Amino acid sequence: MVQLGNFWYIFFILLAVGITVGLYFLLRNKSMKTKKIFIASVLFFNLGLHFFRLLFPPFAGNPSMIMENAWFINICAVSVLTFPFLFLSKSDTAKDWMFYIGVISGFLALVYPTEALGDSVATFDVWRFYLCHIIIIVIPLLMILLKVHHLNYRNVWKMPFCMMAVLLFIICNQVLQSELGIIAMRGDDILAEGCGYRNTSLIWGPTDSVSVLFTWLTPEFMQYVPAGEFAGEPKYWPFFYLLPGCFFYFWVLPFLLSLIWERKHIKEDFKALKIKIQQKRKNKIKTD
Repeated sequence: MVQLGNFWYIFFILLAVGITVGLYFLLRNKSMKTKKIFIASVLFFNLGLHFFRLLFPPFAGNPSMIMENAWFINICAVSVLTFPFLFLSKSDTAKDWMFYIGVISGFLALVYPTEALGDSVATFDVWRFYLCHIIIIVIPLLMILLKVHHLNYRNVWKMPFCMMAVLLFIICNQVLQSELGIIAMRGDDILAEGCGYRNTSLIWGPTDSVSVLFTWLTPEFMQYVPAGEFAGEPKYWPFFYLLPGCFFYFWVLPFLLSLIWERKHIKEDFKALKIKIQQKRKNKIKTD
């Protein structure tokens, strides 16, 4: 059984490290074509695994659970869906996003594996959970380590908007599931915590201890119903209450990660900016 700090918890973290190191040394001297084929193949394998898991317990034989979970209902599931196509795209921003969200969300999933905690390691879905999340973090990391893609810290400003797009995609998934009768979006109580039913990735409001990472940045006016019958009642605005946190975390964390590979580029830009400012000052003095 997986529990915080027990043998299996540590085992899967060490497994992720071992896979990263092993694949790096296995692929580092291979051709660029081989590296790209390997990365794309693993990403598409992960996408297939998202659906293959539905053939095993607790999903097998339970059509309701299959319909609920076949969709891309959280941030990591969206990564599983989009990573193969982002990697094949020609967008440097998309690949930067792959790296940042892969490393951040994959790391958090390994450190706090909510979907695996309390489950037996003898079940397929525990191994599927870890394999999917290990791929989410290891493959984007290898993409950078193997120089298949080069980070550009100038794209960091775009990362909060990428995160917003992912959150809106999850919201659309849930609204469509609700309208198709697959899930009940909410009961009659608009003030129910979250949405009263499913609140993956905290999109409908804060519902657990992790929420404090975002709520401390949420403006007070976003913590109350703004209009209508329940105006003034305590309720975090769905989606919107996350936005200040999105800007903060997805500017700061990607920038810190980019420092590992982009220090030289950052230093050159700061030097160029300093020279430009000095030149402007000199020109202003001359004109005065």
